[in-house]
Formats: sequence, C-alpha cells, structure tokens
Amino acid sequence: MKKNSSSSPSIGQAVYLVSLGCSKNLVDTEVIAGVLLTSGRTLAFDPDEADLYIINTCAFIPAARSEAQSAIEEALEWKSEKPERIVVVAGCLTEWDKSGDYRKKYPEIDLWTGVNDVDTIAALLDKQSALANSEKPIWLYDHTTPRLLLTVPHMAYLKIADGCDNCCSYCAIPGIRGALRSRNIASVVAEAKNLVSAGVKELLIIAQDITAFGTDRIADGENIVDLLKELDAIPGDFVIRLLYTHPAHYSDEFIDFMARTDTKVLPYLDIPLQHINDRILSAMGRKVTKSQTVELLKKLRKKIKDLTIRTTFITGFPGETEEEFEELVEFMKTQNFERCGVFPYSPEPGTPAAKMPNQIPEQIAENRAKKLMTLQKKIMKKANRDWIGREVCMLIDEVDGKVAIGRSMMDAPEIDNRIFLPNAKKIKVGNFCRVRITDADSYEYIAEQVTALKST
Repeated sequence: MKKNSSSSPSIGQAVYLVSLGCSKNLVDTEVIAGVLLTSGRTLAFDPDEADLYIINTCAFIPAARSEAQSAIEEALEWKSEKPERIVVVAGCLTEWDKSGDYRKKYPEIDLWTGVNDVDTIAALLDKQSALANSEKPIWLYDHTTPRLLLTVPHMAYLKIADGCDNCCSYCAIPGIRGALRSRNIASVVAEAKNLVSAGVKELLIIAQDITAFGTDRIADGENIVDLLKELDAIPGDFVIRLLYTHPAHYSDEFIDFMARTDTKVLPYLDIPLQHINDRILSAMGRKVTKSQTVELLKKLRKKIKDLTIRTTFITGFPGETEEEFEELVEFMKTQNFERCGVFPYSPEPGTPAAKMPNQIPEQIAENRAKKLMTLQKKIMKKANRDWIGREVCMLIDEVDGKVAIGRSMMDAPEIDNRIFLPNAKKIKVGNFCRVRITDADSYEYIAEQVTALKST
C-alpha cells in the first residue's frame, strides 16, 4: 500500500473534476462524480472553491500525456497555495505509467488511482491509500453504479464494454484498459431506460469496439444486434447513435439491422479504417484487407439509406512509402467519406509498431496528414452542399438569443458538423426540430425552421 502524508479527507469536501480524453473516459469521470456525491462530497465548478482536485487522465498518445502533465502541474500550482488541499491523478496515465516515472516526477500528488479504482475512489480517499498498480484492468460499471451525467441533459454516452482484444500493433489501449469485457444486455438496457426517463434524447453507444460486444461472453449468446433490438424497443422519443466500430467485425445481421428504416438507430457509422494499403493494414494488425474494406463500404452504401460514414486514417506508419500513401489518397477520392479525421503516426512505447524498422520522420507524417485533410475538406464541402434544399431533423444543443445550434443524424457531438438555425422560434435546448438546409460549407450548415416537433 502507498500511504500519503496529507491529512485524511473529511466528508463534505468540495471536489473539482477535470476529465481528459475521449467520451469513454468521460463516462468514468461521471462515475467518479456519482461515487463522490454518494459519499457525501460535493462538486465545485471553480477550483478555488474546492478542497479536492481530481484529474481523470488520458494516455493514448504523446499529446494526451502532455495534456495530462499540464493538468497535473496546474493542479499542483493550485495545491501550493494551500498545502492541505488534495490532488488525485486517476485513470489511464496511472495504468500507462508502468515504471512509475510520473509518480517519481510528481511526488506531491496525494493519490494515484487506475482503471480498477473508479468506483472505489471515495473509499481510497478516506484511507488516503491505493494498491500498487499491478493488477490488470478488470473493472466494469453497470446500471447500479452511481453516475452523474456531465454532458448536456439531452444526450448521454452509454458505454457497453471496456477494454479491447483487437491488439492493433500501434495501439496502447489493451495495455491501458485491459482485455474486452462486455456488460450484459439487461444491465445496458436498464441504464438506457433510466437515461431516457431522465430526458435524454440521444444515446451514444460507445466502447473501444462496439461490434465486438459479447464476443468475450460467447456462452451468453448476446451480440450487438441483440442489444440494439432491445434498446430500440425502449419506449420514448429519442435516437441512438453508434460510435467506434471495427471493419473486420461487421456481420450481415448487423448490416441488415442498420438498413431498417423503422428503428431509432441513426444511419451513422463510425468506422476507423486507419489505412487502405494491404501491407500496412497487415502490419497494423487490422485483420482486414483492402478488397474486404471496399466490399464492406459498397454493401453499406447500397443497403443503408442516407448513410453517413465517419472514419479515421493514420499517416506515416512505419515503412509507409510515397506510393502507399498515394494509394490512400486515391482511396479517399473514390470513397468520398462524409466525415473523416487524419492523424500522423507517433510511436507508442511498448507497442509492436514502435519497434518496427523504417520509422517515418515526424514531419513527413504530419505533411501527409495535412494533405489528406486538405482533400477531405473539399470532399466534405461537396457532401454537405448536396444537402441544400433537403429537410432534416435537428436536435437543438444550445440556443443563443434567436440562433439555435444543433446537429442532424449526420453529426455526432464534439467531432462533427453543426447546424445554425437563425430566427429560431419557440425552440428550447433538447427539442427536435424539422429544418431545411439552406447553405453549407465543410464544417457547418445553415438552415431555416420548418416546424418545431417535440420537446423534452
């Protein structure tokens, strides 16, 4: 056990929370908030009003660790003003830091907690101690776990699994989050019902790979389609958006379900493809070929009406030649993805890709990423302008004076496009509203109101 020198916390502490990284990490932060509230503590929205400062960290790539380090240093500056204040570093950075370098660098931190400690953080604070970071991540929340939503009230992320068994050669996630562990359908549905009854209008289904849901518990016979059917059957006026699917795990059953037009599931699929060259896909450990990818995309486009596909690509993977990069460029030109992000490769310590020969210089990887994003900006502008004159259902995320801002079925929060609706009438945040697209560029739409539909 690691014992800290600071005095034991008292119930009633005000807690300031910082959540870094992805939406999956945000759910953990929401659980931390719920656990702390049920322990008698309160939340502070200003660090100056807090006694306890908790940073739920991300460590996925160097930029994430740099952000976490900046957050830690900011928290320690806050602590220096009053040494009795308590700083906790939680989450992925603790799991990633196997050697303990960060703990040695920041001895002033009162408590370091990992993935397994999310729902026990209040008890650990009371004891001012945590077990050494040696156990593999095995924790998974369920519908009975306290959770306080930190998103806008009309949307919520619903994490159906944690960990990952894909083990892509460039990715540190399995080492940080552990092996795949799926929740059971009954638990997910129970939580979804609670969220919908609380006024949630958009459920965002997340995991490292939602298409792998249930494959770790084959004996239970549950898969992603079984889950979606149960979620779709929940009464209420809400929609379901799917994030983070793997191209190697699509089944005909899943595609056929997505092709239905009578469900609450939106025609939106997030499919990180990462590359298209066969040699690189193999080196990445993606378990899918170029021809299989092209065939999958063709099938999805043919079967699912008004489908929006979001994807991501990595440039500068070890050994990527100019010809292999140009193959990716041509692929993007032919596929015309509606939404796409591009990231330059950076070697992750401990991953197979980091040890591969022919590492590409960082500047070349970045230049290639910029070239792809320049191309994608043009593709997105054309795709968006094709919607001019068409009506869509818009979910209102905010209202600023007479201007409402929101999203359609084509766009996920934070990462995709927004719709601006001037002269909005009788609309509140959380409303669904029928609008007509009147203008568009690469990242935004302008619309006119057709009618207000339903409100929260």
